[in-house]
Amino acid sequence: MRYLVSVIDDKSDPGSTDRRPAISAFNERLIAEGYWVFSGGLAGTDAATVIDNRGEQAVFSDGPFVESKEYLAGVWVWEAPDLDVALKLAAEASKVCDRKIEVRPFL
Repeated sequence: MRYLVSVIDDKSDPGSTDRRPAISAFNERLIAEGYWVFSGGLAGTDAATVIDNRGEQAVFSDGPFVESKEYLAGVWVWEAPDLDVALKLAAEASKVCDRKIEVRPFL
């Protein structure tokens, strides 16, 4: 099963900024063990644009779709045999990147 693993940062209490070497090592392990599908860090929320084309014309808005002290800082997509494995990896990921993690299965 595939899981979306979201890295959640906090504007008022951000995680450590020196985590790249540890995250790279963790990614290498995920790749070697066959869990890694994709990963990427995201630009800050000030670089976001929201598009709503549900009406007659598309509306473009600067900024994130919701204002919050917490925001999506990056993502992984993992392939894991079950939720227990994904949660175990997510606990390690939270420690490695010094941020909260959300795990959601794809349908």
